[in-house]
Amino acid sequence: MPGCPIRTHFADGWDESSPPLHNPNMLQVADPAVEFVDVNYEIAGNQLLGNINLTLSPGTTTALLGRSGSGKTTLLRMVNALVMPTSGEVRVNNRTTRDVAPIALRRSIGYVIQETGLFPHMNVERNAGMALELAGIPAAQRQSRIEAVLALTGLSLAEFRSRYPWQLSGGQRQRVGLARALAPNPDLLLMDEPFGALDPLTRAEMQTMLRDLLRRVGKTVLLVTHDLDEALYLAERVVFLEAGQIVADVPAAEVLHSQNPHVRSYIEAVHRNADSLTR
Repeated sequence: MPGCPIRTHFADGWDESSPPLHNPNMLQVADPAVEFVDVNYEIAGNQLLGNINLTLSPGTTTALLGRSGSGKTTLLRMVNALVMPTSGEVRVNNRTTRDVAPIALRRSIGYVIQETGLFPHMNVERNAGMALELAGIPAAQRQSRIEAVLALTGLSLAEFRSRYPWQLSGGQRQRVGLARALAPNPDLLLMDEPFGALDPLTRAEMQTMLRDLLRRVGKTVLLVTHDLDEALYLAERVVFLEAGQIVADVPAAEVLHSQNPHVRSYIEAVHRNADSLTR
């Protein structure tokens, strides 16, 4: 697949001649992008995650699916060390998160959350380029990258650069949040129910945009969702959690045919809601 060279040291500056939208070598890397090895997490004696073993291959999208309180977001936040395991290891690019400076780790990972987390006093251009600004990239070099990542999400810098978050629709704010996560060109993208607050039509539009975008940029993605349809639409693999345990790990193409009882309960709930519309 054709692609552009990737910067190796973000703090060293930006190569404007080759804006890094895709790493052509990513899918050839054999080492896992992320590994959870015997991970446990407890608070005040209550086990929230138990014996988690999970490996994410480079360039793939994995969805974490489960009811509220099942441990999905806690597991995702362990990747960028917002939560540290009580025991076991989380490894990112073969390095345990315990051995990496937390700020450096977080700046190397894209993070998209449900409410976008945009700064209300900053316009679109500055919000989208915040990671570049924090890394010391000169303004003249930031602009071309900001324009590129906004275009990837379907926004024009010329049209939106001066707008503030309150002047945007919910879908537009999510696009800016996604652009901000992509701006430093991370190989790894964490998405915690990014479209959960959107209306059904906007949500569907955003899912279509994201699926197309992910096919183009080749990131490793860990997606938290409650929505089975969203998981099947966006991910190649769906991991089901229940009470802090992995209860099923299924290729997306096989989910609807799985006989695992936890998977079946999700499918039956979706079908029950659909059937009620015809009664």
